[in-house]
Amino acid sequence: MTTVLITGGSGRLGRSVVAGFADAGHQVISLDRDVLPPDRLAAGVVQEAVDLLDGQAVEAAMARHRPDAVIHLAAIAVPFSAPEEVILKTNTMLAYNVLRAATDAGVGRIVTASSPTVLGYGNPAGWLPERFPLDENTVPRPWNAYALSKMVAEQVMRMFATAHGGSVRYAAFRPCYVISPEEWAGAPTQQGHTLAERLADPALSAPALFNYVDARDVAGFLAVLLAKMDTIENAQTFFVGAADALAVEPLNKLMPQYLPGSEELSAGLTGTSPAFSIAKAQEVLGWTPHHSWRTELIETNSADLTSAASH
Repeated sequence: MTTVLITGGSGRLGRSVVAGFADAGHQVISLDRDVLPPDRLAAGVVQEAVDLLDGQAVEAAMARHRPDAVIHLAAIAVPFSAPEEVILKTNTMLAYNVLRAATDAGVGRIVTASSPTVLGYGNPAGWLPERFPLDENTVPRPWNAYALSKMVAEQVMRMFATAHGGSVRYAAFRPCYVISPEEWAGAPTQQGHTLAERLADPALSAPALFNYVDARDVAGFLAVLLAKMDTIENAQTFFVGAADALAVEPLNKLMPQYLPGSEELSAGLTGTSPAFSIAKAQEVLGWTPHHSWRTELIETNSADLTSAASH
């Protein structure tokens, strides 16, 4: 049995990741600023309230639990939800404290969460990529503190890999717009809209380039990643997303309406093709997502979508 320590385990993504590893039979330690009530916690999970900005507290937690693997999810998760300097300082120091403490404690596998926003889409000054679909080779151009903090987290990962990569395996992943299980049934998403509303009004999903991923698929990706980290190139970054777009119409039709100048770039995004490629995760790890809005959106919510789209 593997002991997996997960930071940010009480969050929207963290809850599904914690549950996924617990259900798979691992010993799970969840560290977060806030803890979940017992009825929302997967069986057997140990959770602790820890200030992850306190480096000594993080070191002490690593020493207490001696995990085999660490997955760092904790962060201010929404751009512009706090002052820019707070987001940058907080997210950067969280990544540094956790990766340093895990490395110093001799943890063999260390993974940090990044974000697709590092690419820079949504920039009010204008943005166009070199090509679609976007992938791990697309040049990052962050324009806000959240995106920059996630790019720094990736660099922190690479820094430790450069210094300790002979004995420790590192990776980073960029999860697309996370959909938690309850949101398929109509609970509000991160921006306060339901999935039916986001699908009925493309303008709501356009700022994220129509990307999304089921939180359970992220948990599945992380399980595969941890199992294969010893056999793949160290310190890699992966996009983690659904195999389709969060849109009713093909993106080659929608994208030019919301991303001026993208007509030729998006011409190949036909059918259900997403703007973000997950080919690397599929080819290197053999991972593939199992959830799509086309199958997960429950009947009552789908009815709301049909009603909204007809107005």
